Amino acid sequence: MEERTLTIIEHIEEIRKRLITIVVFFAISVIGGFLLAKPLIKFLQSNGPAADLPLNAFNVIDPIAIYLKVVVFIGIVIILPIIMYQFWAFVSPGLLETERRVTLSYIPFAFLLFLGGISFSYFVLLPYVITFMETLSADLGITQTIGINQYFSFLFQILLPFGFVFQLPVVLLFLSRLGFLNPSVLAKYRKIAYFVLFVIAAFITPPDLVSHLFVTVPLFLLYEISIVIARIGYRKFLKAEEKRRVEEEEAERLRLFAEAKAEQQRQIDEVNARMKNQES
Repeated sequence: MEERTLTIIEHIEEIRKRLITIVVFFAISVIGGFLLAKPLIKFLQSNGPAADLPLNAFNVIDPIAIYLKVVVFIGIVIILPIIMYQFWAFVSPGLLETERRVTLSYIPFAFLLFLGGISFSYFVLLPYVITFMETLSADLGITQTIGINQYFSFLFQILLPFGFVFQLPVVLLFLSRLGFLNPSVLAKYRKIAYFVLFVIAAFITPPDLVSHLFVTVPLFLLYEISIVIARIGYRKFLKAEEKRRVEEEEAERLRLFAEAKAEQQRQIDEVNARMKNQES
């Protein structure tokens, strides 16, 4: 009971250390964000969908609010690989050496997928959303006066979710590689997963068929790619488990052989000792 309590306390202490590390690096990344925020804001204002939009400040504190939002966004992007590494470092003591090396290599790919999700939402999805809203406003006779604070808030509400959604292949590969997830479950509940993705796409896209399909189809493809990748990871897990089982059986066989040999040697020594006693 005391050993179990100590283990829990050690786990909590380890989590605390990891969180402190993340907070420290986040503070450092925020400092870097202050240096990068201004050029990024100017870039987002003069490029992409915002280039043709008249953006207005409706509040005195809108400029500083935008600045802080961009700083936090930059901080999240910079700190993400460190968060992934800290999570890996927390679970790695329970992994085999091969599993540690393999799962550590997932971090760069996960970060690239995150950037890919952000790029997809900014360069592909966002222009369609803005165009649809402008067309709808014109049809309804509404003159849009867009606040710059509202625009950046809407921008980050689209960018960050897609960045995290694009982590799906790596997450499923990680879980299947460790044996926590059987890819057959993903295939079995494919219809439910499609429905969930369909609903997610409906929440983050305007209510027109083209925009909805423009998001839904990539999400479906992403799910299918995740299943294929998870199957590869699960096969490697099964091979590793089979190899570990064979090694354990071989180790057990060698142990039993060593014990039998030791017992045989003991009996021989006893016989020799008895014979010596008889001779004397």
